Amino acid sequence: MTNEPESHSPVDAGAAAAPIDCDVAIVGGGMVGASLALALAALPLRVVVVEAVPPEADSQPSFDTRTTALSNGSRRVFQGLGVWDEIVRSATPIRRIHVSDRGHFGFARLSAEEQGVPALGYVAENRAIGAALWRRLRAGGRTELVSPARVTALETLDDRVVLEVTAEGAAPRRLSARLAVAADGAQSLIRRESGVDAARWDYGQTAIIANVVPERFHDYTAYERFTPTGPLAVLPIADGRCVVVYTLAPEAAEAALAQDDAAFLAGLQERFGWRLGRLTKVGRRVAYPLALTRSDAIEAPRVAIIGNAAQGLHPIAGQGFNLGLRDAATLAEVIAAGLAASPDAGDAEVLRRYVEWRRTDRGALIAFTDGLVRLFGNPFGPVRAARSLGLLAFDATPVAKSALARLSLGFAGRLPRLARGLPLVDVPRAAP
Repeated sequence: MTNEPESHSPVDAGAAAAPIDCDVAIVGGGMVGASLALALAALPLRVVVVEAVPPEADSQPSFDTRTTALSNGSRRVFQGLGVWDEIVRSATPIRRIHVSDRGHFGFARLSAEEQGVPALGYVAENRAIGAALWRRLRAGGRTELVSPARVTALETLDDRVVLEVTAEGAAPRRLSARLAVAADGAQSLIRRESGVDAARWDYGQTAIIANVVPERFHDYTAYERFTPTGPLAVLPIADGRCVVVYTLAPEAAEAALAQDDAAFLAGLQERFGWRLGRLTKVGRRVAYPLALTRSDAIEAPRVAIIGNAAQGLHPIAGQGFNLGLRDAATLAEVIAAGLAASPDAGDAEVLRRYVEWRRTDRGALIAFTDGLVRLFGNPFGPVRAARSLGLLAFDATPVAKSALARLSLGFAGRLPRLARGLPLVDVPRAAP
């Protein structure tokens, strides 16, 4: 553990190529990486974040105008990090969830009131989440940011990992850390350079994401509609608008992107139905191919793998970011606990505890999400009938509804402190 300076100001990536020494190097300053950095700011560690695109830049892909569905577990993590009060000001609560299977009789409903919670989740704009995280990081003055810069090489030594960091127009710099964290997405260079492979299963689907304006107010209801072309999610956002995640085969998605607004809305209306009346307007459409990616491991010597670098899920259950945030919360806690025995944040025992703690939650949620895709994509008649009966049985079973509502906290039995809405470490109280 390095001596803690009074404050850490951002590092200018274009400055002279002086070496940097730290305890933890987080590669990737998106929502998961920034959350981990903010959690670690409570510890006596020197933390450096390497990010290719400055967080405040309009071109920052992690903090664009797309939205993320936040579970109640993620709400608690953000409360523990001290940023929820800012995020919730622009977030939209989900008070009801309606699930249906197009062309079949089955449906299921879930309400926050039934579960005794203010909301089942929230929909927040990525830009607002990123702004809240980085505003608090900068206000604390304890996290160093190397940006815009990329890691181009990694070397693992016995007691540290050495990263080569390169900024445009500048000589490479050496960044030496006790622990490197791969938070650099599905194509993670850190994961690859540390010798960890990832499996990828292409679902043969493309998700089109767009904002729409319905004729009727959404009343804070989220819809999950299973159709023969793939699942369709309609989530409530501000001003009565909705964000849609519209899944199609790649060729059909390409054709839908080329349609004018009226034709696109007509196709969407046919698949979704009329629960919100006519869909009157649509915003900019963007498309993403859908696949399940899963790293073979979530650690390597002196490397921890979190977020999309560890797993990328189908959006069918809206749990990908929430799972990645629990990765960050768990890693922060095992690092904090490890400091009591050793100042080495990259100690093998710290990484072993991280892997063990994440095993159940990660494995179960990956299997659950993939199973939903395969179940509701199966065109076999008896399977479709069983789906409908299953949805109706779920709708009539309070215990099943409560179990699904608890899914937002994760499959693991033991939750990290941040996921319980607590700060990472206890702050001593003043004597009375």
